[in-house]
Amino acid sequence: MIAVVGHRGLGNRTLELVEAELKARLDHLTEGAATLVRAGAGLPLVFGRAARKAGRKLTVLLPAQGAVPAVLPERDRSAAGELLVLAEHVRLLPFDPADRDACVGADERLVATCRTVLAVWDGSPSDGRDATAHLVAFAHARGIRVEIVWPAGCVRGRA
Repeated sequence: MIAVVGHRGLGNRTLELVEAELKARLDHLTEGAATLVRAGAGLPLVFGRAARKAGRKLTVLLPAQGAVPAVLPERDRSAAGELLVLAEHVRLLPFDPADRDACVGADERLVATCRTVLAVWDGSPSDGRDATAHLVAFAHARGIRVEIVWPAGCVRGRA
């Protein structure tokens, strides 16, 4: 299984560069490995698109309250709908999508189930909002292969 983690709030140009690079990486990684992403806007959606363009099976993780999907934040709803259309499988994962710590915990569970993590990361340390560095360290500590994806021309924020 191949998963993606990375910065939120990337601008359109950066997301275009990242999507092209993710597709190229997926084209060359272990043949047949499926992909896994937590539903959301921005990076999760471009990863889902890249995975399907690369011919990969896509599993989307949706937050759940018990056995029922949880309501996603407004910013993620449209993207989650597109991801569900792209998905071959959908899994419910109990966590509160409005709680940052719960989201980081969900990402840790996602990473722990994978052989490879594609980290869309500029190398910056974790801060109170972005846990990408933490997730990279989490994967390394478990012996999970991590590939850093940060194509030339990428910038943090919506620039």
